[in-house]
Amino acid sequence: MANESISNTTIKDPEEQFHMDVMGKKAFWLWLSVAYMVPFTIAIIMSFQQFGAPVKLGLDFTGGTLMQASFSEPLAIEKVRSILEDKGVHPHLQTSTDNKTLMIRSQYLDKNKSTEVKAALGTLGTIDEKSFRLESVGPTIGAELLKNAGMAMGFGTLGLLLYITLRYQLDFAISSIIAMLHDGVVMLGTFSILSLTVGAEADGMLVVALLTIMGFSIHDKIVIYDRIRENLKLAKKGDTFDDVANRSINQTLARSINISLTLVLTLLPLVLMGGATIFYSTLVMLLGVISGTYSSIFNAAPLVVVMREWSRKKSTSTAAA
Repeated sequence: MANESISNTTIKDPEEQFHMDVMGKKAFWLWLSVAYMVPFTIAIIMSFQQFGAPVKLGLDFTGGTLMQASFSEPLAIEKVRSILEDKGVHPHLQTSTDNKTLMIRSQYLDKNKSTEVKAALGTLGTIDEKSFRLESVGPTIGAELLKNAGMAMGFGTLGLLLYITLRYQLDFAISSIIAMLHDGVVMLGTFSILSLTVGAEADGMLVVALLTIMGFSIHDKIVIYDRIRENLKLAKKGDTFDDVANRSINQTLARSINISLTLVLTLLPLVLMGGATIFYSTLVMLLGVISGTYSSIFNAAPLVVVMREWSRKKSTSTAAA
């Protein structure tokens, strides 16, 4: 009886249990992506106008000195500013709500000058040495780091374009790069909004976040492309490229969502409890994972289909002419 029960049980393919007609609504998904990229693009443009860069650049890229000190008593900000200007320092000051913690951003200060400034601040009250923070980056090093970060992004994009072109076809490569740039705009746009609203400054961690999500995004798309290539070999008579692409997306859908959910559950505690130093970068990375999953499912393969439809129509009109 047990064997008969097992033999009569029908095991459904995961694709049959949940099916999304992504290709049937590909125009909707692509236009939706364009629509929600608009505010991020506007934020990037506004950042260029205000900061001369897509985001507000921090000390890692511009050079300068950051000093943070906590005191036992509230500080008089104007007195702090007066003391620093007497030392030849032109600061940008930020304080905590209770005025006991002071953050100073200024032009680059060498070791001797930093010691002199710290001693001057000591006349205002007792400094908590455990929480004292001092970071200095020379302007030359900052400019070089910015240049290297841009080169890393450029070479990474070109390398991925070449790899996917050689492994698949050029339309696959172009589609994946467009979808990846979509993720980049979402991430940079998010940081631009943070820069414009709360003064968030980009550091080296933002470059790490961008390159990490770039790799994750391409990896997710390659999984779908691999399945498309396999299903093209197994295509039934009458199957169109749309059908094969749609079937491939549904077959990899659960995997894409599960991997992204794992990353989200890993990054979420870092966003909530990681502290101010990594908050903005991890938040951008978290949004990048979500955006990368969306673009892999709803942008990458549909873009290949659209490009092939356009190429087919062009060939047909040329032949007719």
